[in-house]
Amino acid sequence: MLDPTSVAAISAVLGAVGSGMANEAGKWAWESTGGVVRKIVGREVPAPVAPEERDDVARMVYEQIRTNPQLAASWSAFASRVHGGPNPARAAQSHLPASIRFFTDRKEAMKQLQREATRRADGRPRLALVHGPNGMGSSALAVHFGSRPTRLYPDGQIYADLGGGGAGSARDVGTVLRTLLRQLGVRDEEMPTATDRLGEFFRHCAADRKLLVVLDHAHSAAQVRPFLTSAPGVFTIVVARTPFPGLDAVRVPVGPLTDKDAVRLLTDITDKSTVAAARATLPSLLARCGGSPYALRAAADRLCAPTLPPRQAVPDSDPVQGAAEDNYQLLTPESAKLYRLMSLRSWPAFDAATAGRATGQDPAVTAELLADLADRMLLERSRSGTDNGRYHYRPGVRAHAEATAIREDGIAACSAALTRTLLAYADLATSASHQALPESWRVPAPAEDRIGQRYEDRGAALDALLAELGNLVEAVRCAEESGDPETAVRLSRSLWPLQLKAGHHEMLLPALRIGARLADAHLPGSLDAGALHAQLAHSLTELGRWEEAETETLAAARAEESAAHKRGHASAVEFLGLLRLRQWRYQEAYECFDEAGAILNTMGAHDEGTTDLPRAQALLERHRGRALRGLGQRGEARERLETALRHFRASGDTYNTARTLTDLAETWLDEEDTEAALPLIDESITTLDGQRAEYHLSHLRRMRERCVTP
Repeated sequence: MLDPTSVAAISAVLGAVGSGMANEAGKWAWESTGGVVRKIVGREVPAPVAPEERDDVARMVYEQIRTNPQLAASWSAFASRVHGGPNPARAAQSHLPASIRFFTDRKEAMKQLQREATRRADGRPRLALVHGPNGMGSSALAVHFGSRPTRLYPDGQIYADLGGGGAGSARDVGTVLRTLLRQLGVRDEEMPTATDRLGEFFRHCAADRKLLVVLDHAHSAAQVRPFLTSAPGVFTIVVARTPFPGLDAVRVPVGPLTDKDAVRLLTDITDKSTVAAARATLPSLLARCGGSPYALRAAADRLCAPTLPPRQAVPDSDPVQGAAEDNYQLLTPESAKLYRLMSLRSWPAFDAATAGRATGQDPAVTAELLADLADRMLLERSRSGTDNGRYHYRPGVRAHAEATAIREDGIAACSAALTRTLLAYADLATSASHQALPESWRVPAPAEDRIGQRYEDRGAALDALLAELGNLVEAVRCAEESGDPETAVRLSRSLWPLQLKAGHHEMLLPALRIGARLADAHLPGSLDAGALHAQLAHSLTELGRWEEAETETLAAARAEESAAHKRGHASAVEFLGLLRLRQWRYQEAYECFDEAGAILNTMGAHDEGTTDLPRAQALLERHRGRALRGLGQRGEARERLETALRHFRASGDTYNTARTLTDLAETWLDEEDTEAALPLIDESITTLDGQRAEYHLSHLRRMRERCVTP
């Protein structure tokens, strides 16, 4: 059994607490750890970021407690109440996309996958690289293999789309890891914040499970490596268009179907009589499809329409684009216009409302047209497993649609359609974000004539933002590339409720960087610049990128001061203090909170935000108490915390009431006064009841157990 006061055990506690900062209780525990380390070492110790820094801090603590039984007991008691948290749930289910009904040939490929999946464990990852050109069915092969009844993966089959054919379109590593962890039943608040720790955490969660992991649309070994594990029960299938070096995997090529198998597939989709009746045109159709299962499926309807002229194959042509062109020729003008104009950007999952704005068509009619395009295989339905009315393009089909739009509609019409789409997303984001967080001064209110949909409640508005998250990030990129900084800034500012309430910081980071950069370039020293630097600083802090976060926080303070926005200036300085708490720099944190308070004290009746001053001052009092506790000044810390608590109780702010009660309880537990801490813990538990704060409640229950256990 590991000695709880050994260097390894101390480092493990530091690592566990540092990995749990995705929720308020975890952030609090990290700050508390810094105070305990400061007390034991006898001086301020910078918070560790890298694993080697964590080990250095562990050695400092060990050197002090190994000869001091009192300090050793103090550390052991602290470690017992912060170590651990809710255990990740186990998810014995499939998260693979739906498999196709008719699966033809690929017997040898299936055998290769089966051999790799069942070979004796030898420490090497069970890994296969399935590769084939666009439309050849490489993704379908991986999904079909995983969808068969099998006892190999009783703990589930999980899936992630890595984002396409190049580094520019690849999804962020942290975003993909969180996607996989959610499928394993891990809640967001239980995941580490830093991406490097996420990878370690994913491997830990997969270590004793029997899983199939499908990583679709990969483009390099470097992109895939963070998701690999040598766990003996895990089989990973990587899907790519072409094989790439650097991956020690079994290669499973997926090439064109033979004419015999192509005819069998067409017969399965239609029937023998239809294929027989099309005997005259069948050779040209097979040549044009080039053995591509996608092209064959898309062409099946042409067998039932013998009056349509056969199309000849073009040497070295792309069968996917050829199939798209064939089906495009069958569209009505309205469907054809929709098909062309929604292809101008790679929107992750668009719906009828946005598509209708882009094309100027009625959303109800657009919904029918989208469904028809999907039936014709010119669009793909969302992979969510439900018919949620959202669609996206297959990459090869989008390339055809975009080229057709430029040729038939012209640059001016394409630009106008893209502008309409951008404004649709900007209006939706501004309206939904204001309804999700109406009291926040950081969220600009929409104009009266652009409020758009009214949501049932805040939760529904936040859900609407979450549903559009990928599209909003893409819209910010599009606005920058289109030379529309105003829309990019508006969209970026509308992301604040997602940052504050839903996380997803890795996904949001590119959009926030663009927004802050454009605000500096076109609106220097403005409220917009201050707000976006603050938003960027918030996400960088949550991701553990503290040096970058400090740079952005200081930029936010400069911009807010330049704009004479006292409330924003105070908020930026306050945020710097919160960052200092994370870094265990408690004296500097206290000074930041004092500076923020001094700025608030200069606000007059005409300054924006004066009605919220009492709450802002109470929050600063709570933060001062936290800083003083880290400095070991517990008596003064309690005075500050009790001042804040009186305000929060009187104003009915249950969330901050519970947080402040927890702070107070901890100051008493620092002195081993369980009698004083227990009623505060009980009140905090009662206050949080029904607020879905399970991680915080779990932490409070461990604190309570310590108080009542002899």
